[in-house]
Amino acid sequence: MEILVCVKRVPDTAENEFELNSAGNDLDRDDLVFSVNEWDNYAVEEAIQIVDNVGGSVTVVTVGDDESEEVLRREMAMGANNGVLLSDDAFEGSDGKGIASILKAEVEKGKYDLILTGAQADEGAGQIGGMLAAMLDLPYASLVNKIEAGDGKTVKVGREIEGGNQEMNEIDLPCVLSIQTGINEPRYVGIRGIRKVASVEIPVHSAADLGVDANVIGKDNAKVKRVDYFVPDLGEGAEMLEGSTEEIIDALIEKLKSKGGL
Repeated sequence: MEILVCVKRVPDTAENEFELNSAGNDLDRDDLVFSVNEWDNYAVEEAIQIVDNVGGSVTVVTVGDDESEEVLRREMAMGANNGVLLSDDAFEGSDGKGIASILKAEVEKGKYDLILTGAQADEGAGQIGGMLAAMLDLPYASLVNKIEAGDGKTVKVGREIEGGNQEMNEIDLPCVLSIQTGINEPRYVGIRGIRKVASVEIPVHSAADLGVDANVIGKDNAKVKRVDYFVPDLGEGAEMLEGSTEEIIDALIEKLKSKGGL
């Protein structure tokens, strides 16, 4: 099975103290420590496990600058077979649709049975997987926490739904899946693995290489723009209601009535 996993280089929340930039519309990223997006890391681990079981190869791809190559090498050290960097000044400032369009162009250059993304990345929109599937006209499932590879024509996909219940679906291949954290336990990447891929050549594909539509990429063509970015003011502490379930319900109803909520 040929699997493509879309990954992203993001600020490491465990290693950074975040501050806003002077414009107030983004984080100050100059001195941040970056790593692979957590959700994407689970997607790569799942892809590797599938290939270990049924055969094939795993390719990781990212849209970014030269520094994003470190994310690809990290995932290759983890066990991915190939990496592809999509990099061009024209990509800078692209919104979700633009990023999905760039990835679509790369997907169409290959022949993949399964395309995986993380359920979301640092900006929390959770939109790339769905957009990519729609652009490719492929089946799609989000928040996937279980994959059973079958006969090479379909996969069984599990999703946690409301109430903690598990939903299982059979999806035709090729398809796009957005992976939820907890689907597996990503393996440790040792120094030996990092050294092994340190000198591997990673192809870089530009806008011209991909033939991507220039009218949908870049800052000027973005339909969604961030206009503000702020840390919300801290409010008062929460009030904990005590008593039996019935007493708590009665107290909550009275509070909602007093606040005009009922």
